[in-house]
Amino acid sequence: MALTDRHAAALALAHALSAAERGLAVIPLSRTKLPAVRSPHAPHRATAPDRTPTPDRSERMAGPAPDAVPGSRPCHGECGRPGHGVYDATTDPQRIRELFAAAPKATGYGIACGLPPHHLIGVDLDTKSGTDASAALRELALRHLFTIPETVVVTTPSGGRHIWLAGPPGAVVPNSAGRLAPGIDVRGAGGYLVGPGSHTEHGVYGTVPGTAHLAPAPCPPALLRLLTPPPRPPHPAQPRANGTGGARQGLGLVQFVLSAHEGQRNTRLFWAACRAYENGIGETLAPRLVAAALRVGLTEREAHATIASAARLTGEA
Repeated sequence: MALTDRHAAALALAHALSAAERGLAVIPLSRTKLPAVRSPHAPHRATAPDRTPTPDRSERMAGPAPDAVPGSRPCHGECGRPGHGVYDATTDPQRIRELFAAAPKATGYGIACGLPPHHLIGVDLDTKSGTDASAALRELALRHLFTIPETVVVTTPSGGRHIWLAGPPGAVVPNSAGRLAPGIDVRGAGGYLVGPGSHTEHGVYGTVPGTAHLAPAPCPPALLRLLTPPPRPPHPAQPRANGTGGARQGLGLVQFVLSAHEGQRNTRLFWAACRAYENGIGETLAPRLVAAALRVGLTEREAHATIASAARLTGEA
């Protein structure tokens, strides 16, 4: 019997809360697999959130909606309101219930990648591209001498597979589509995976029998090297932000970290540190970002490790 939206929403919330108990930060998703909480910055539309077009790969990786003001920097939660895609992801049960209450038509949930304790990496074996992604992965494994360990494997309505792997804390795996091999997409930092039990317009996500109870297995080192981009080549020094503009931007990034809910702290700190390094104020702002992270409950070691990862990703380490 077909589920009503109300029953699908209740099931999605139950699955999301169960995932959060395993340390996986979650957000509600619509039937189109997009974040179900409408952006507070989006212009008014008559179209309901669950009637938006099916997202392409880049949208599923990115998550948050941009500000409605042309030329403005996208808000990733600094405003304190929900509706910022994967930046809303949390393991806090009360916060999860609030997010689902703000998205009564949610029928699924997304699991944010790259966050502690699992630092989840998703290897998406696609079937819609006409390529044999499973064979491509086996070929990579033979060529680079690794094996995929026993781990959670999620089944998709189209017949694809999502392999869940755990990354080391210091690694930043970027999202990619087809870079590893044709038909293989990767979900890493800033991306999300559709959780098992989610109902979408194309069907239900499940798990391969015997894998649902497993924890994400450590990513084989040889595969991790393929997933991690090489260090950026040296580049000429860029002009450093200074004056009132740099100070104002730094204050905004610190405030972004200070407004983090439980389950969002590492994500927000990492994002803020990346923006700081990209704009030439990383070294100057790092102590204030660490102080902000300590105030919201991270340890000093966690804060320094997260900021160091941001420096490496932006080529400033």
